Amino acid sequence: MSLKEKIDLQRLPRHVAIIMDGNGRWAKQHGKIRTFGHQSGVKAVRDTVEGAAELGVEVLTLYAFSTENWSRPRFEIDALMHLLVQTISKETPTLMENNIRLATIGNTESLPDKVLKNLNKSIDKTAGNSRMTLVLALSYSSRWEITNAVQNIAREVKEGLLKPEDINEKLISQHLNTAAWPDPELLIRTSGEARVSNYLLWQIAYAELYFTQKLWPDFRREDLYEAIIDFQNRERRFGKTSEQLKSEHA
Repeated sequence: MSLKEKIDLQRLPRHVAIIMDGNGRWAKQHGKIRTFGHQSGVKAVRDTVEGAAELGVEVLTLYAFSTENWSRPRFEIDALMHLLVQTISKETPTLMENNIRLATIGNTESLPDKVLKNLNKSIDKTAGNSRMTLVLALSYSSRWEITNAVQNIAREVKEGLLKPEDINEKLISQHLNTAAWPDPELLIRTSGEARVSNYLLWQIAYAELYFTQKLWPDFRREDLYEAIIDFQNRERRFGKTSEQLKSEHA
C-alpha cells in the first residue's frame, strides 16, 4: 500500500500551513550559494501544491518571506524578489490547469512594485478557481498581523462602529489576514527546527505541529503524505479528555 493510499480522505486537514525552511543549508551542503537553495525550493513548492490539491486539501499556506527576512543581505533579498516574480509568472498557467486560486497574507504593499504587479495579476487571473486556495505569506509576521488587527479594531471603536464589549475571539479572527479561511489544523516545518517563527500564532492555537528533518528543497508530496498520516494518527482533544471524546463518538 502506498503512502497516499494510507490517507483517510474523509479526515483530511482542511488547511495545511508550511514553514519552508532549510534552503540555505541545502545550498551549503551542495557547495552553492544560498540563492541556489531558494531556486531549488521551487520544485518542492510545485510538487507539494499539486499533491495537496490532488488529495483535496482546501487551503495550503506557505511561509514564503517573513518581515524579519528584510534584514537579510541585500543581494539575497534581491535574488528572492527576482525569483518570486519569475516563479509566479511561470507557475500561473499550472495553477489555472489545476484549478488552484492564489492568495496572499502579509504586508504585501512593502514588496517591490514589479513583484506586487505580477502577484496581483496572478491573483486576479486565478480568482475564479475553486479546487484549492494557495496562500503565500509574503512580508508576513504574526505579530505584525495581530498588531494590525488591533489597530483596525481600535479605529472602529473610536468611530463608534464597535463597543469594547463587542471584542471577542471571533471578532479578532475576522480582522486577521486569514479571515476568509479555516484555521490551519496541521503545521509542517522542514529542516529539523522545532519552532514556529512568528507564523500564524493566533491561527495555530489548536493545530498539530509536525517537524521533519528534510530540508525544504528535498521535500516532496510523499513527505506531505507522511505528515498527514501522522496527523490522522493523533488524538485531537481540544482541551477535552480522551474519555469525553470516546463517549461523544460512541
